[in-house]
Amino acid sequence: MTKVEEFLTPVEEKEIISAIRIAEKNTSGEIRIHIETSSKTAHYERALEVFQLLKMDNTKDANAVLIYVAVKDKKFVIYGDKGINNVVEKNFWDTTKEVIQNHFKNGNFKQGIVDGILKAGEELQSHFPWQTDDEDELSNEISKG
Repeated sequence: MTKVEEFLTPVEEKEIISAIRIAEKNTSGEIRIHIETSSKTAHYERALEVFQLLKMDNTKDANAVLIYVAVKDKKFVIYGDKGINNVVEKNFWDTTKEVIQNHFKNGNFKQGIVDGILKAGEELQSHFPWQTDDEDELSNEISKG
């Protein structure tokens, strides 16, 4: 069994998917999670690559967010699309990062991801509120590499 398969239980994965649905009810932003064992390239660069592979750069408002986790490397990246980065302060993701990091330090990986998703949804809501014509443009499933 690989590190990715051991990282979260099926029940924990369902809780994460549920958190994505909850977060996206208040924002037009799209949130995805990608988990893999490790990366041969810099983690930020790998997150960008995964972002593009998952076609997250094709959302209507360019407001998708990827939370990328490299399990063995003990690294994660929050990557927001250009539509977000064009309207927020440089340190916009710091509070979301801190929420995730505090849980990860204590080995609470599922809770870190869930709370990070919910925090990201709150942060996005002020700049990208949910609209009546919003569609769920991206899968809420956790992708794995």
